Amino acid sequence: MKTLAIIPARKYSRRLPGKNYKELGGLPLFWHSVNYARINSEIIDEIIISTDDSIIIDIAKNENLRVIERPVNLGKDTTSTLEVLIHVLENIKEKYDCVILLQPTNPLRPKNLLIDCWKTILDTNSESLFTVSRNHRKFGKIENDNFKPFNYTFGQRSQELEPLYYENGLLYIAKADMIKNGKLMDENSFPYIVDHPFAEVDIDEQVDFDYAEFLINRIDNQ
Repeated sequence: MKTLAIIPARKYSRRLPGKNYKELGGLPLFWHSVNYARINSEIIDEIIISTDDSIIIDIAKNENLRVIERPVNLGKDTTSTLEVLIHVLENIKEKYDCVILLQPTNPLRPKNLLIDCWKTILDTNSESLFTVSRNHRKFGKIENDNFKPFNYTFGQRSQELEPLYYENGLLYIAKADMIKNGKLMDENSFPYIVDHPFAEVDIDEQVDFDYAEFLINRIDNQ
């Protein structure tokens, strides 16, 4: 299959301005996803950056990376990732069978993650796949100043929690036709389980950025 990697890197970030080009480990944040795509060139045929940020455009073009510039209406904090993916597919001439979404806010990924996910989606013949991680926290609701456990009972050990999972954002794979029809995933998408510290990195604020920097330094020092 012919495969396209899309890296959406918009300009606006309310909680961490300039986030997508802020340097992490000596590289702009979004460039970690570019490098990840490049080391998986056996799977990925082309990389496209979707952005409305002139700084990101300049960085990408200086490195001969293809850019699809977003219109103003797709640069808002209410813009969905799906809208961005559809915009890219509608504004290129080439036809791709599959799209791999690499979010800049998840810059750290296990080395063989894409290889393993790609094998899984082929073996299962799934239309799409996304990565998830196991939740190990005790959640509850507060109603009328009373705490009501949601996924456990009072006194229950963490080891006995019902297995629940969350989208970690590391990786999404979907058939291009599925995206064009308005879906990135659905109830039939394959949930690929990732048990790795990188799955906890999702950069929205400075503290998330600092944690990612900590992990990078640990890797470099090993």
